[in-house]
Amino acid sequence: MSLVYAVTRKSFIPLFKILVLLPSIGLFVYVLGLANPLAVFDNVLAIGVVGIAVVFFIYLAVFIVDSITWHLALTPLPVTWLWLYRSWKVRMVGEAWNMVLPAGGMGGEPLKAVLMKRRYELPYRESIASLILARTVNLIALVFFLAVGFVLILLRPIFPVSLTAPAGIGLGTFIMAILGLFAVQRWQIASRVIRGLSRTVIGDRIKAIFHYVEDIDHRLMVFYTQWRVRFIGAVILAMGAWVLCALETYYAASFLGLSIDLLDAWIVESLVQMVRAGTFFIPASIGVQEGVFFVAFTALGAQAPIALSVAMVKRGQEIAWIIWGGILGISHLLPAKGDSVCNRPE
Repeated sequence: MSLVYAVTRKSFIPLFKILVLLPSIGLFVYVLGLANPLAVFDNVLAIGVVGIAVVFFIYLAVFIVDSITWHLALTPLPVTWLWLYRSWKVRMVGEAWNMVLPAGGMGGEPLKAVLMKRRYELPYRESIASLILARTVNLIALVFFLAVGFVLILLRPIFPVSLTAPAGIGLGTFIMAILGLFAVQRWQIASRVIRGLSRTVIGDRIKAIFHYVEDIDHRLMVFYTQWRVRFIGAVILAMGAWVLCALETYYAASFLGLSIDLLDAWIVESLVQMVRAGTFFIPASIGVQEGVFFVAFTALGAQAPIALSVAMVKRGQEIAWIIWGGILGISHLLPAKGDSVCNRPE
């Protein structure tokens, strides 16, 4: 049976990737055709060195803020420049994997835990708890960001119902899911469920994992109740990171000659993030993200080539980050054979 399962699994994963990627790539090609590929290419080149540098450094700021947010959840580690730099490097590598794997932005999380263990001797349970906390904090901040964005959309009735209606439904579903996720962590619901199941006929099968789940649950609860300053600070920082993403969209559009205000950029970024959340199974939401930029910016009065050019600038910056994270993973974070693991100083 195990052999059959392994063969079936190995056959299913490539098939799933093909079934997911083919329609999304087709959508990307379709949107690119609507916008005139040569005009899009010329616009992207016309953004200039200054424009590329501004967009790049804003996203760098986003990444630094996100890294600090994660580090605040690493309660055993001090908040020092050295440790913030180490967290940033590990996150760079993990996020590069998150962008390319069809796992809802979670494909690189195990890699982060492994790297923190190998390089800095941080126990897996600490890393896992911090990653869950960082992801939850980021999603809580995203809820606030999207809620403001949706209010702005309602105040600017220029977007088609075909875009705003699904966005509203998606936002409502997303808010309920995040509230549920927070409740499960804050009140240790997972531990209580497993404790109840351990008393049933299948109890023997889950007793082995009960201790680990209970331990992680306890760490999450302690962070929310005993590290409130870090928790609130992390949420505020994460919200700031989402605002910086809107600022990045604003400057990318501005350097391409598109006259919009920051609130318009907030609306567009909110729509993009809503759709990305719903298409987590598509690597980097390729095709879908470009389609949202196209629809949103043309609704704001932009010409098709300009609308898609903004999306391509944002996509190019993501590709640069994937490459940078890959280089860091190879040259800095994955020790060669025989290398000693870095101890946990100061």
